[in-house]
Amino acid sequence: MNCENQDRNMENCNCTYPCSKKGVCCECVLYHRSMRQLPACFFPNDAEKTYDRSYEYFVKLCQEGRL
Repeated sequence: MNCENQDRNMENCNCTYPCSKKGVCCECVLYHRSMRQLPACFFPNDAEKTYDRSYEYFVKLCQEGRL
């Protein structure tokens, strides 16, 4: 998919996983939502590197005050 905002989106994309959806946020969100996950940009860099994108991990980070 071609996205006119892809270059701008890449400035805020902290995803370290090789993926064809990088910078195409609408596709990324749909993909992760289908698996009960959040995209990398919802997580701090050190948490993103765990590749745990689950809702539960996100809540845990919130409870720890890391977000």
